[in-house]
Amino acid sequence: MSTVSLLSLFSLLPFLIVIRIAYDTLWFYWLTPRRIKRTMEKQGVCGPKPRLILGNILDMAALISKSTSSDMPSITHDIVSRLLPHYVAWSSIHGKRFIYWNGTEPRLCITDTDMIKELMTKYSTKAGKSWQQQQGAKHFIGRGLLMANGHHWQHQRHIVAPAFIGDKLKSYAGYMAECTQHIIESLGIEVESGKNEIEIGAYMTKLTADIISRTEFNSSYEKGKQIFQLLTDLQHLVAQASRNLCLPGSRFFPNKYNREIKSLKMEVERLLMEIIQSRKECAEVGRSQSYGDDMLGMLLNEMQKQTQTQTQSQTRGNGFNLNLQIIMDECKTFFFAGHDTTALLLTWTVMLLASNPKWQDKVRAEVKQVSNGGPISIEHLSKLSLLHMVINESLRLYPPATVLPRMAFEDLKLGDLHIPKGLSIWIPVLAIHHSEELWGKDVNEFNPGRFASKSYIPGRFIPFASGPRNCVGQSFAMMEAKIILAMLISRFSFTISDNYRHAPVVVLTIKPKYGVQVCLTPIHP
Repeated sequence: MSTVSLLSLFSLLPFLIVIRIAYDTLWFYWLTPRRIKRTMEKQGVCGPKPRLILGNILDMAALISKSTSSDMPSITHDIVSRLLPHYVAWSSIHGKRFIYWNGTEPRLCITDTDMIKELMTKYSTKAGKSWQQQQGAKHFIGRGLLMANGHHWQHQRHIVAPAFIGDKLKSYAGYMAECTQHIIESLGIEVESGKNEIEIGAYMTKLTADIISRTEFNSSYEKGKQIFQLLTDLQHLVAQASRNLCLPGSRFFPNKYNREIKSLKMEVERLLMEIIQSRKECAEVGRSQSYGDDMLGMLLNEMQKQTQTQTQSQTRGNGFNLNLQIIMDECKTFFFAGHDTTALLLTWTVMLLASNPKWQDKVRAEVKQVSNGGPISIEHLSKLSLLHMVINESLRLYPPATVLPRMAFEDLKLGDLHIPKGLSIWIPVLAIHHSEELWGKDVNEFNPGRFASKSYIPGRFIPFASGPRNCVGQSFAMMEAKIILAMLISRFSFTISDNYRHAPVVVLTIKPKYGVQVCLTPIHP
């Protein structure tokens, strides 16, 4: 080939790259969504008319803004129309399954419990987090287990699952009881000083952050507190982004919002690297035989093991490399999931017990009988059946997440529907948990007795998802909640304060807008 021909080819290269980028953008943002839309319309699945590029984002934002603009007049648990007003509006017009558009991403909303069960159990690797979700969480929790897909998800699940089963899980009970005792003593000091009204959410947040800091890092609370605060700030920023359209390349804009997010992310990772580096130095100079037996130590030990067998892994075509970035993402994921969702579960449960004194008395009597008036131990937890029912009812009424999202990575058959590759499936957990058809006429009432029987319809109670991709920390969260609530209810009785304003809002998870104010009265042994 002549020099002239080579120069001509090189001069065409930028043009060809632009053409390829334009084609990929057109395919991703226009052709694929339209193909999916036609496929679903042929099956009779329609939805609200989307606007060009924006989809139904503005409609959703307007409905949510209107529904949450004022507080609820009383403590009522009928909150679906407040938190998912778009679901209520569109399902009343288009039926139980419909398509709506988050920008150019089509989302199929389903509430059929058989289809949900099939999706969760059969397609754990063929459906997962969409590109849009992963981009939204990129600077928050990265590509940890919560955002991983396919074989990467399988590998990460395999690595972290041992931390939440058997003796390893039981070993955390001591941390949980110790941290709870510190909080109870702090509450006692507050009450004795004459302050009997407490915003319990702040205490539960501090407590769960302390517990996850100890079990994940075995570090001082001060370092965990810094990470917790930064992740909380990041959570609010990410929640803002999730309510708006993510334009192609917008995450690279050098605006104040993007700079703030990246700055917070860098600070979180700096603190994590300090902990990791300190752990590695101790192991390398021989002060410890391993990187530790907590969550971080387990991940670092696994990375060391992979490094030693790297050649074998490459020969097998493993394709998964546990590196420092994934370890940091895993730490962020479990720090967020391990303290935020459990803190909210505890806060809502205290609110429910404070406004239902009869159930509070029942649980207190059960705790006293099971423990024989002594300290709560891990052996007592399985016998606290009433407390377990109360926690389940709290998770039903106020599940941490309002929706469960999955994207189809290939064409799937789900019930009577053909699900084309690229279609996101959104399961409105809150709406399912508040379905009169599934739960009866008292669906919006606090009635833990409904969980006395374990035989209920699969797919109707999914606070932790279900199937192979369910929440890996479910047992950890339930054990933690039982220990904390049993210890708290043994030391205090609580009533809802007159200052409490019932105003649930969604900031990635369902939160009380103004916190939960309760009045505490000490119970002396």
